[in-house]
Amino acid sequence: MQERPSTPPEHPVAPPVSSAAGAVPGTGLDDPRALQILSTEHWSLLSSRSLIWNESFARAGLFLSLLSASVVALSLIGTESPDFLTFALILLPVTLFIGIATFFRLDDANREEVLWVGAMNRIRHAYVTMVPAVAERLVSGFTDDPMGVGRSYGLTGDVRYTILHFFVTMPGMIAVVDAVIGAVITGAALSKMRYDGMGVGAAAVIAGLVTAVLLGLRSQRAFNSFVSNTRPAFPEPPPGAADSPAAPFKRM
Repeated sequence: MQERPSTPPEHPVAPPVSSAAGAVPGTGLDDPRALQILSTEHWSLLSSRSLIWNESFARAGLFLSLLSASVVALSLIGTESPDFLTFALILLPVTLFIGIATFFRLDDANREEVLWVGAMNRIRHAYVTMVPAVAERLVSGFTDDPMGVGRSYGLTGDVRYTILHFFVTMPGMIAVVDAVIGAVITGAALSKMRYDGMGVGAAAVIAGLVTAVLLGLRSQRAFNSFVSNTRPAFPEPPPGAADSPAAPFKRM
């Protein structure tokens, strides 16, 4: 599981440039319109991130509201009713479908979030190219590789995560709720088929655990594969090339 650092992580620092315009000649950043264009794009990316977060919270809230309504509806029917299990097996699968759909959308939103953060790191890279002195005052990363994106999230390593870290994310919490619903559906279905005893409870627990693990593995593999397959345009130079004249940046 990733941990937040107690001190801001180190960044590579750009060497001073001799261009009178404050940017490396030939990059296009010495054009006076470049800063305005980059600033506009930066705010556009911030707006995209805000929309993703708002959608994620709205979808999670919708799912939890539907789950609450389903529980209330089943409680009104009452366990004493002979049709209780029938209604449960109609209502809960629909709720589980909404929960799994919510999980997949939140999982996709996490990958979109990393894409936008990497794009903002590219813009910060341009800022540092224009004015190298600002590199020492940036806490967020300004390279678009996994390490640079991780810095923008306050992580000591890159942005990839483990299966354990998955369960503290929003998709992970939704996955746990989905697993519980799946376990209840399994128990209700077995009870409807006249099975009873400890076997029903064991089957329900197994179904819930399998659901949670499968969703977690899917999320972890999809996220880490997305990060690994993203080709950075402005990565941090490897340690062996940090002192090379061809390296655009040097480490502090």
